[in-house]
Amino acid sequence: MNITSNAAKPGLKQWLTSDTPQSRWQAKCGRAWLGWLKFTENRLAMIGLSIVLALILVTIFAPLLAPYDPLAADLTNRIQSPSAEHWFGTDQLGRDILSRLIYGAQYTLMIVALVVITAAPVGLLVGTAAGFFGGWIDATLMRITDIFLAFPKLILALAFVSALGPGIENAVLAIALTAWPPYARIARAETITVRKSDYIEAARLQGVSNMGLILGHITPMCISSLVVRVTLDMAGMILIAAGLGFLGLGAQPPMPEWGAMVSEGRQFLLEQWWVSTVPGLAIFIVSLGFNLLGDGLRDVLDPRGGD
Repeated sequence: MNITSNAAKPGLKQWLTSDTPQSRWQAKCGRAWLGWLKFTENRLAMIGLSIVLALILVTIFAPLLAPYDPLAADLTNRIQSPSAEHWFGTDQLGRDILSRLIYGAQYTLMIVALVVITAAPVGLLVGTAAGFFGGWIDATLMRITDIFLAFPKLILALAFVSALGPGIENAVLAIALTAWPPYARIARAETITVRKSDYIEAARLQGVSNMGLILGHITPMCISSLVVRVTLDMAGMILIAAGLGFLGLGAQPPMPEWGAMVSEGRQFLLEQWWVSTVPGLAIFIVSLGFNLLGDGLRDVLDPRGGD
């Protein structure tokens, strides 16, 4: 009897794939599971996820992974080629490039994270407010958005950081100021499609305020499209941050930021190629990882963008 009873109990997989979920939580978990299964079918997306997870793990365990102090100069070992002692060689000050590369991942991930948590909410709030209220509010907010969209992101970021002054904090602020307009456009488009929906009218009849409608009913509908766009934009954010660092307007020496490392080694590029090439490859690989991850998330979260 016990064997029959245990066999009758549904397993986790059966619970997740049930056609008749018994609760909202079960339905959400089931959708997440089906989304994950679809995501794993995309090999390129899994490669992107692996690259991003590797970046996060390297950032967390940098003190354990780095064989040397990334800031310690040793002029007796300057411009050493890759070897068993220094896998990626040393730079013009004798610093281990691998160690600087590992610690530089922290600055790269920090810049991306700070830009995302700054720009995405601003764009979401502007877009939902414009799409929900319409009229002069929509016109005003969208014209401001158009002004920011009229300039290339890198040029606009250069203008802002030149006015604010060099430094990683100002670089983050400058990139965030150039990143929010596309999110506002996406949020506005999503809001316009749902603002006249029956569930919005029902909530309005129940006395829900305009702010409550925006935050509680409309904003959640925009999240999936926003997540996809943010993930795809992370590669561009990394490139802009590296560009600012390359020009000396981002992270300042001796911080091991990848763009600054490329800049420092460009004078040795023809003979000591590893000084600039290694951090350049790191920028390329991480940017590619975020792009592949974003493509996979788009197929899962945005049915209109999928196959």
